[in-house]
Amino acid sequence: MPQVRFDTYYRYEELSQILQAYAEEYPRLVRLQSIGKSYEGRDIWLLTLTNFETGDATEKPALWVDGNIHASEVSPSSACLYLVHRLTSAYGTHESITRCLDTRAFYICPRVNPDGAEWALADKPKIIRSSTRPYPYDEEPIGGLITEDIDGDGRMLMMRIRDPNGNWKKHPDEPRLMVRREPDEVGGEYYRILPEGRFDEPFDPAILTIQPRKEGLDLNRNFPSHWRQEYEQHGAGPYPTSEPEVRAIVDFIAKHPNITGGVTFHTWSGVLLRPYSHQPDDSFPAEDLWTYQKIGAKGTEITGYPNISVYHDFKYHPKEHISGVFDDWMYDHMGVFAWTVEIWSPQRQAGITDFKFIDWYREHPVEDDLKLLRWSDEALGGKGYVDWYEFDHPQLGKVELGGWNALYAWRNPPPEFLEKEIALFPDWLVWHLLISPKLEIYEATAEPLGEGVYKVRLVVHNTGWLPTYITKKALEKKLTRGVIAEIELPEGATLRSGKPREELGQLEGRAYKPSAANVWNADPTDDRAKAEWVVHAPQGGTVRITAKHERAGTARAEILLSGSTASPTQ
Repeated sequence: MPQVRFDTYYRYEELSQILQAYAEEYPRLVRLQSIGKSYEGRDIWLLTLTNFETGDATEKPALWVDGNIHASEVSPSSACLYLVHRLTSAYGTHESITRCLDTRAFYICPRVNPDGAEWALADKPKIIRSSTRPYPYDEEPIGGLITEDIDGDGRMLMMRIRDPNGNWKKHPDEPRLMVRREPDEVGGEYYRILPEGRFDEPFDPAILTIQPRKEGLDLNRNFPSHWRQEYEQHGAGPYPTSEPEVRAIVDFIAKHPNITGGVTFHTWSGVLLRPYSHQPDDSFPAEDLWTYQKIGAKGTEITGYPNISVYHDFKYHPKEHISGVFDDWMYDHMGVFAWTVEIWSPQRQAGITDFKFIDWYREHPVEDDLKLLRWSDEALGGKGYVDWYEFDHPQLGKVELGGWNALYAWRNPPPEFLEKEIALFPDWLVWHLLISPKLEIYEATAEPLGEGVYKVRLVVHNTGWLPTYITKKALEKKLTRGVIAEIELPEGATLRSGKPREELGQLEGRAYKPSAANVWNADPTDDRAKAEWVVHAPQGGTVRITAKHERAGTARAEILLSGSTASPTQ
């Protein structure tokens, strides 16, 4: 088994070696490929996990999983890596994982944005939102604060600067903690709080601004669904899929219609997010909303993470919305259930459970800050929140550095907490894939009618929980064909009735069935379909039948034309 530690964050070369090691160690279960190149020319690696001895991945329902589309959100790569570790190490001993890999497939892209991650994990990190490509202008910004480790201690903290018009003051009982001035308050000792860093020249100490990033792209605003231009959606890029990383993902998923759902890992908030980002829940087909809520409830049960709507519960501003994101695109354009998982919540680690995610950063009680400070002292040994210390800034003179070490405590789980956090997800991901539709042979027979004529009968059924079409949105947009049944005749045989290829329509699953068993809720066999052919085969032989659905997989049967019932092969 590859030697992988889950208390550290891997840079690109080491991560690539680990992924290659999994493919070499588990050739029956793992294949590695590059689905494209990043802006700086790095391979975007994808692992396909399935039992290849039971069929190719493209003939099985699949789940897409990715991570690290945002540069400094590196724990999502670890979450993907941990999923690979769990699947390979438990195959053959864990019933659900074994059944999942025997009948279904995972497509796992651990690091969508290798360039940005390299910047974040460098010995001297540079923190940007997403891609390293200059955007919207290829020119160096002028003026303002450049966030960096100004004192060379390996941390990027905050700067506390005395200012009579500052917004912050020391907490009366805990002077390490900075709290806001009251609206009518005057006459105290006040401070401005800025990120640790230096100011670009020309510098005016009376005007302290923050330098905008030259790299202004957000790859999770570049997906086709509801994409908007820069003036409406910052970081969206010049056109949908303009960025090679996003284009690689979209191209792969569009060419793999067997993908039945998707999960993209981000940080932070400790929450399972579902569409829509731009419109309320009553915009959904009702069945899709109910099913999203059921899948989310299972995710909450397994991981402890709340499941919420982006539009209703995770807006950055009540009058604004984000667009061009992965999960909206997967649901609205591809017609499958997709999620954004925000790993890690310092608030919940500190015992703060009743809070409203994004709104908390705008307004929350000071008691929450005191809980977080105690958590840093007790659980992190004081490394999360650093006591303020004097520093002779080359431009500002005497300032104090300290406060939250956000890179360590907030942006990703601290390394010593990493494995416990990412271990929450594999069971839900396996469950999410096992609810996918699964096409199987229910019956395959040949009845002799005399004089070398046979009636060939095929009945297929969907043994998965979801219908073959997955969502009502997919049905509405006609995004996937129904079940296709094809018959291959032995040499010398001809069809008397029926066609070589029959379309049998969509098959329901159990997902959209009512929960009450009574006479008003009938349970017809809408999960099954049949095809029949009359075959003239004077010399007998073997009929081969293939039933396939883009999302539900492929099943096969061989029928000996001698009047016996076949044992289907799948």
